[in-house]
Amino acid sequence: MNTETTATAETTEIRALLDRARAAWNRGDGTAYGDCFTDDASDVTFTGTVYRGGQEIGRAHQALFDTFLKGTELHLDVRDIRTHGPDTAVVVTRGEVSRKPPRRLGKIATYTLVRTDRRGRRIAAVQKTRRKGLLEAVSFRLQPATRPAPAGG
Repeated sequence: MNTETTATAETTEIRALLDRARAAWNRGDGTAYGDCFTDDASDVTFTGTVYRGGQEIGRAHQALFDTFLKGTELHLDVRDIRTHGPDTAVVVTRGEVSRKPPRRLGKIATYTLVRTDRRGRRIAAVQKTRRKGLLEAVSFRLQPATRPAPAGG
């Protein structure tokens, strides 16, 4: 298998895992959602709550799916995938959780994905942040050196 084919296969596998997590969220299936994570995963929510391990992540999300997040959908746009060897990848997404299609994707999430021997690729860590567009724009205007390089460049 050549390098380009390997990269395409890895990207497809990574996207499939995130699609599986999104589908579980959209069904309100905490068990399936938690199964997308490693046994020792960390999930840092945008509110600052930290869940540990796929089982706890699934259990807590089921409680959320049954109440506060009932009927919501997870919308994700993969912005960047970087592999670090054959077993590790870092993925940056924009996303939103809503009951109807969002006008914009206001959260940023960084996923660390690992390949496990027993279960294939899983999420080892995710950290979500609410994007503060106005604060970001002010920062860039007052200190242009804080502006990141364009994506892909």
